[in-house]
Amino acid sequence: MLKRLTETDKKLVLRFAVSLFLTIFLSFVLVGMTSYAASTPSSSTSSSADSGSDSSTSGGDYRPGDYVDKPAEGTGTDPGSSLLQQIVGVDASQPLEIIILLTLIALLPSMLIMMTCFARIVIVLGFLRSAMQTQNTPPNMVLTGLALFLTIFIMAPVFVEINDVAYQPYANEQITTGEALERASVPLKRFMLKQTTNDDLQFFVDLSKTDVPEGGMTDEYKENELSLTVIIPSFMISELKRAFQMGFMIFLPFLIIDIVVGSTLMSMGMMMLPPAMISMPFKILVFVLADGWTLLINSIVVSYNL
Repeated sequence: MLKRLTETDKKLVLRFAVSLFLTIFLSFVLVGMTSYAASTPSSSTSSSADSGSDSSTSGGDYRPGDYVDKPAEGTGTDPGSSLLQQIVGVDASQPLEIIILLTLIALLPSMLIMMTCFARIVIVLGFLRSAMQTQNTPPNMVLTGLALFLTIFIMAPVFVEINDVAYQPYANEQITTGEALERASVPLKRFMLKQTTNDDLQFFVDLSKTDVPEGGMTDEYKENELSLTVIIPSFMISELKRAFQMGFMIFLPFLIIDIVVGSTLMSMGMMMLPPAMISMPFKILVFVLADGWTLLINSIVVSYNL
């Protein structure tokens, strides 16, 4: 199978090999740099301290005891600490923690797609471009950027709650890492459960053979006891269903324009003229006159139960 893949798509295999090599090389470089920084003593602080002591004992206008109460400039610094630890609370002096951090960074795009509203927005915008038959206009970069910032706009209350209940206490060393992850999962669960239908949730609960209490799945049980491995796929299926439903509604008015244009060309005997060439300007005109971007974005934002 590997031989067949190399014969059919050599560029893909070469890109994968180069990416894998660069990832391993950068990991070893980061590990070596942090290990060297942790093992090497800080010479600048010692030299500054020595210079300060020499200046205090050299005489001149200064008298002994003038700088006794002044703390040293290098006091309180930890050779193992780093700027990364101050920002995200992770000590980068340990190779294992660097590998874990790189793994989390690699998984961030997947988490963005699976646990936020990004997927629905991208699919709906793709349906709009297909319905208008404008080829690559707007380009993929524009649609992805618009979907990303709409995701930030919609998910802002959830991110603020995660920051207040999980990240800030963890950064202030009030809770452990496990408690921070558990607290951060509750707002995400609450958001995903509001968008998930009961049928989809029950479907994955039955597939996973999760024990359900006798009183049924209450809101408290869903937020605190139900696992993310059940909630995330249920949320994804519900998002795909709603995205395709919205795509169907987007296609309807443009489909009517295509039917009218095709029937008109057929009645005039212009069978060799492509109907898409004539209908596309009318689609753009109708979309602009109806203020389609505002209506579409308003429908996407309102469709979320916040």
